[in-house]
Amino acid sequence: MEFLSVNVAPFVIEDLISGIGSIQGGAQILFRDLVISDESIRAIIATLVSEVDQGMLGRDTMLDALVRQLGIHLLRSHLAIRRTASVETSRAGPVDRRLRRAIEFMHDNYSRELALEEIAGAAYLSEFHFARMFKQITGVTPHYYLANLRLERARKLLLETTLPISEIAAMVGYQSQSHFTRVFRSVTGVTPRAFRNARPFSGA
Repeated sequence: MEFLSVNVAPFVIEDLISGIGSIQGGAQILFRDLVISDESIRAIIATLVSEVDQGMLGRDTMLDALVRQLGIHLLRSHLAIRRTASVETSRAGPVDRRLRRAIEFMHDNYSRELALEEIAGAAYLSEFHFARMFKQITGVTPHYYLANLRLERARKLLLETTLPISEIAAMVGYQSQSHFTRVFRSVTGVTPRAFRNARPFSGA
């Protein structure tokens, strides 16, 4: 007896649903039955195993196509899609519930290095699908949103504390004061020091 386990990442099904276009974000995806016997699934998986074992030219492209084929077959034959409320409130306002998770993640982790892959993972989406959805719904890229979130926190710290600028830079996710200064000046037109000196200190 041969046993083979194949795991399909949730974002694969999410991407397929998004591509179909008839189902909006926030849908709950469930198997209709606990146990499935399906010759089509066996055939797709057998081809997957063959591609992995043979390692022929274009293997990765074939594997991607086979996984998508498996996902579409599951959607057609074995998955039930339950519509749920797709909009929730986040610290950025009303957004798709998947983006809410990513936005909350950025707000909680802006003080350290954040890769797009990690932010997209918080929303259980692929990087491509997440970036596209984020720009479509918010009007800005994830990178732009994160940069502005960091600058917003930096402005507050510059005005309300006497912390050294180098320390503020580190607190809002910049590895060097010079990088922080360049980004701050490109957005505000002034350096962090000039911004702080433009208003009297009001206490921490």
